[in-house]
Amino acid sequence: MRRMALMTAAAGCLLAQRSLAGDWPQWCGNAARNAVSAETRLPAAFSPSPASAAAPEAPAAEAEPTHLKWKLRLNTHAYGGPVVADGKIFIGTNNHDGGGAVMGLEEATGRALWRLTIPRMLTEWKDFNYDDLSLGVCSTPTLADHRLFVVTNRDEMVCLDPDGKSHAAEPDVARPNAGSEQPPLTTDSNAVGIVWRFDMIADKDVNSWPQDAADCSVLVHGEHVFVCPSNGVNRGHTIVPHPDAPSLIVLDKHTGRLIARDFEQVGHRLFHGEWSSPALGEVNGRTLVVFGGGDGVCYAFDPVPAAPAVEGAPGVLKCVWHFDVNAAAKRGGAYKNNVTGPSEIIATPVFYHNRVYVGVGQDPRHGQGRGALACIDASGSGDVTANGLVWVNTDIDRSLTTVAIQDGILYTADFSGRIFALDADTGRELWRHVTDGPIWSSPLVADGKVYVGTDTGVLWTFAASRELKILGETHLDSPISTSPIAANGVLYVMTQRWLYAAASSADGR
Repeated sequence: MRRMALMTAAAGCLLAQRSLAGDWPQWCGNAARNAVSAETRLPAAFSPSPASAAAPEAPAAEAEPTHLKWKLRLNTHAYGGPVVADGKIFIGTNNHDGGGAVMGLEEATGRALWRLTIPRMLTEWKDFNYDDLSLGVCSTPTLADHRLFVVTNRDEMVCLDPDGKSHAAEPDVARPNAGSEQPPLTTDSNAVGIVWRFDMIADKDVNSWPQDAADCSVLVHGEHVFVCPSNGVNRGHTIVPHPDAPSLIVLDKHTGRLIARDFEQVGHRLFHGEWSSPALGEVNGRTLVVFGGGDGVCYAFDPVPAAPAVEGAPGVLKCVWHFDVNAAAKRGGAYKNNVTGPSEIIATPVFYHNRVYVGVGQDPRHGQGRGALACIDASGSGDVTANGLVWVNTDIDRSLTTVAIQDGILYTADFSGRIFALDADTGRELWRHVTDGPIWSSPLVADGKVYVGTDTGVLWTFAASRELKILGETHLDSPISTSPIAANGVLYVMTQRWLYAAASSADGR
């Protein structure tokens, strides 16, 4: 029977654990969002084609095992996943008609077990700029207590049965002012069980106006689900139509009922959109949920909701501390003006040894620009921008990357295509490697290796050390926008068009 063993990190950070050899059930493998695995015997590189596909005249050296276990053809965009648990793999992609899809696969073979197709959202809002790129499901699923939680391409939070068993789902909720009746969720082949769903656009207490895509990878803690509704600007990027929409909401894990929301009014300070995901950690005995805002501010919340200010309203997520990464970057000399500088937080904050690590970035279509990576003392309260700063590195440009930290070494990348190793205590650069294309992916640290994918379709593998050592390059078919993961002795890499599973041979090669 498969089990995921968790190891609590030292120095009082309760959920900064590394996933031991076993399943990988959520974004980064754990709630602290530190993508470090104890898997071993993983390949440094692999061939995207089976050994049998090699030409007959290929030299003997090319006949060595390719390490490719299996691969699965996807559609044209793949941003959500993968995660592995209970003998299954779960991913989010787009569909042939431009909608979205959540898929359940057999872990051993990649065989499709079920597929939930989610039609594109219909609207006549002329200034609505959402799902125009046919990105599909951009949320990495979360598996907890035999339930699968994922945000759809219609900005709905859905809870699914991971076995695809049928459940009595709630009826479709009409979208006020949408101008068109929304098509129902439908399924391909097998009946897929929708346990519950919550519409973050239609709900009056959330009333989100998502920008481009909804991509939050949700956090499940206790009886609650924490999720970002991905509020944003209008098509002209001139106003935030719904500035009072929350940045983070809390739903009941079993029913999908809205429990609480934040009231930090981030929508009044949004640069563009909100695409970060929440993280969880404990500092000095206090549990915190940390989230990167669309205003470039990192917020820490008490996960226990407070009573609502008005009877009948949702409860309140109380802010414990907040840290303005852009303000720290300006003090570090990163920005000359507001045009080239300040950015939202797209990466997920990471807990490690009573600290939070997070960088700023922008929509990749905005191109390269100055950025910053900050290390924050997570033990404070109130505005900790000044007294909570441990260090800030302003040599790192705009970044979508969630950092990974092991043995005091932090690994990250920026959209400019550079991969870095920094000293986690000081922010001092240990090494950097310049690739040939932008980087959307986040690093995986496993088996003494660091894996990072690029927008040019190259999986780079480095030694997890304080000195630069390249261990392998794997050239794949299309951009790598998701992050590599490792589970049960297998390395998984998802490109825009394929999902690859690679494993070392029995002799460890």
